[in-house]
Amino acid sequence: MVKYKDYYAALGVARNATEKEIKSAYRKLARQHHPDANQGDPKSEEKFKDITEAYEVLKDAEKRQRYDLLGSDWKAGADFQPPPGGFTFDFGDMSGLGGGSAFSDFFEMLFGQATGRGGGFRPGGGGFSTGGFRPGGFGAEDLESGGFGKSKLDQLADIELSIDEIVHGTKRKIQISGPGMPARTLEVTIPKGVRTGSRIRMAGEGGQDPRNGARGDLYLKVKLKPHPYYTVDGDNLITELSITPAQAVLGTETEAQTVDGPVQIKVPAASQTGRMLRLRGKGLPRLKEDVRGDQLLRLKIVIPAEIGAEEKALYEQIAKLESDKKKTKS
Repeated sequence: MVKYKDYYAALGVARNATEKEIKSAYRKLARQHHPDANQGDPKSEEKFKDITEAYEVLKDAEKRQRYDLLGSDWKAGADFQPPPGGFTFDFGDMSGLGGGSAFSDFFEMLFGQATGRGGGFRPGGGGFSTGGFRPGGFGAEDLESGGFGKSKLDQLADIELSIDEIVHGTKRKIQISGPGMPARTLEVTIPKGVRTGSRIRMAGEGGQDPRNGARGDLYLKVKLKPHPYYTVDGDNLITELSITPAQAVLGTETEAQTVDGPVQIKVPAASQTGRMLRLRGKGLPRLKEDVRGDQLLRLKIVIPAEIGAEEKALYEQIAKLESDKKKTKS
């Protein structure tokens, strides 16, 4: 059973404490328990971690709201039971929950990064939201602005998508369960063209009021997974294209990778490092539009790490020609 930490108790503040009171409490406790002032004291070190963790959540209005929605009466050290309105997320064959954040084990368990195709739920905020749930999933027609926070029962979680999934669209099967209701599987169809900050609203799938059974909405906020090759700039994708000094001087035809597969591209002669070449229509699609951005290739001249004797001799000839040319000009 996962042990939950009471962040308010950790800082010694009331649940209705102001931002100023929370900040003041943290500063006081941080000075008292900082490892530099308590070297060799494992209890102080653990206390410092606890109060820092608590402050990271409570100082942020949106994180604090989600924390409060998940149950206001949890006590430090108590075994966690899903509170009224709380529920779990199961991504099927996705493996492993990521760590590295300042959140407690509870947040890691409930909202942690799940590996796999586009997996992962975490608390999130900002951006625009999407429209209502329909059996069979969501499509582009479900996207609209506004939404999250209209009801205290609304809940928000992040879903990470790869660039490939944003370009081509994807589907998710999410298993949801909660106190007093059977587990159920919902399919979410995410249309191509969504962006970081887009939200998918699952109407009536949020927290539940135990007094009258009223239900809030569950919002899935889209986040973009970092990519080792592509950088997003609006609708455009920017990548680096490495060429040799000879290719830069003479020009060449070479292969470039795109989200749709490799393509051949011509590099003009006398190209410099940093020059941008454009592949039209190879960027990100726009939501509800049959239009795509471009892919921009930033040239990078790469010097060979090793050269043979023949290549060295040719470079020496070039260097001599350049030197003679300078002498002639002077």
